[in-house]
Amino acid sequence: MARRTSLEDSTCAIAQALDVVGDWWTLLIVRDTARGVHRFDELQRELGMSRKVLTERLRLLVEADVLARVPYQERPVRHEYRLTPRGRALLPVLVALQDWGDSWVLGDGTASATADETSTEARRVHDLVGTRVPQLTLPDDTGEPRDPVAADTPFTVLYCFPGAFARADAYPPGWSEIPGAPGCTLESCTYRDRLADFTAAGATVYGVSTQRPDEQRAFAEKEKLGQRLLSDAGLALITALRLPTFRAAATTRLKRLTLVVDRDRVVRHAQYPVTDIVGSVDAALAAVSGRRPD
Repeated sequence: MARRTSLEDSTCAIAQALDVVGDWWTLLIVRDTARGVHRFDELQRELGMSRKVLTERLRLLVEADVLARVPYQERPVRHEYRLTPRGRALLPVLVALQDWGDSWVLGDGTASATADETSTEARRVHDLVGTRVPQLTLPDDTGEPRDPVAADTPFTVLYCFPGAFARADAYPPGWSEIPGAPGCTLESCTYRDRLADFTAAGATVYGVSTQRPDEQRAFAEKEKLGQRLLSDAGLALITALRLPTFRAAATTRLKRLTLVVDRDRVVRHAQYPVTDIVGSVDAALAAVSGRRPD
């Protein structure tokens, strides 16, 4: 197969990066491996590529140390494809492309922490119902790695929020004017106040933002939260589930949404957009109460 002209000798870092990931199939393969699709047949089914083209793209990504071939079966030997540290470093690129597409291709370019109920973003979040959260870990507010799906309760509530800080002067400039951004303290405190109800219903509650664990810890201590906060500063969960984001103060922020996930990692309930914060907590509680196993 003919190869495009190599840009590897260019002094431009953009050109050098495009020499590795410039083919559009390449970033889609990285996207799907980040979503937990690791085996050849699964990738081919998801992407609709010919076996020949997929084989070539996978070979190039392995040679570039973006993917690693990892054996998962001995007889016969079969391999799956996993992101390397170099590959995971591409996740911000994918999220930036998604954010640009949501804002400028599908939207009007306005910075927003929410969306219209009929938007493509909303459909993408609601389409998560019935899908699985892939295996991954996020640091919690103490810095300890934690699976975002609890193994010791029937359900996990993941409420994703743009950001909440211990000090008022820590918020990015213009935060209160971004639609959907204010209200994160109210949301976390409402979950705190209803935590016993969620526990009685068989649910673990985690808050998720892209803040650093130390920022989350300071906020959690100030508000005396009982639930753990998880940091997706590395964008692992965002990329795995294609969650909607926006940019503020040169940082990728999660838009406000809520997912209820069962012990088998299947998403059972999704809320987006969240416009009534207290009502969304009630809806999450109703979701876990109504589906709790006997």
